[in-house]
Amino acid sequence: MNEEPKFTVEQVDAVAPPPRARVDDAEAPADKLERKRDYLEGFLKEQPSGLAGHEPGGDLYEGVIAALKDIFDPEIPVNIYDLGLIYGVDITPDGGATVTMTLTTPHCPVAESMPGEVELRVGAVPGIRDCEVNLVWDPPWDPAKMSDEARLELGML
Repeated sequence: MNEEPKFTVEQVDAVAPPPRARVDDAEAPADKLERKRDYLEGFLKEQPSGLAGHEPGGDLYEGVIAALKDIFDPEIPVNIYDLGLIYGVDITPDGGATVTMTLTTPHCPVAESMPGEVELRVGAVPGIRDCEVNLVWDPPWDPAKMSDEARLELGML
């Protein structure tokens, strides 16, 4: 059983690093390297002027919407705002928030926990004094209420 080993071990002190990949900019035309101007970019980023924070488009309102977009339906990998479960967000000037929402079905497994999570997340937004969540069933939710982003995520577009 004195077989010769099928592999050998070679000890190396140092190894030269591999060469880095390089792109030769001289060969590409200059017009292909420049980014084309997007004419809607500035328009879409501009916020309306003269709005109070609690009005749609205001900082406080947008903070509440961002908090709602952080809550995901456990059965569908889309946030509840893009899913169309939020029917309305009203914020008073003194920071009281009222969120009107629904669920996909009345027998949804998160029917007991989802409104509480919405209340906690919206109440944690700086500037919100308290939050009230109204769970409604009329009008009933249907897939037509989803945003285009949600439809794309779910492969429905």
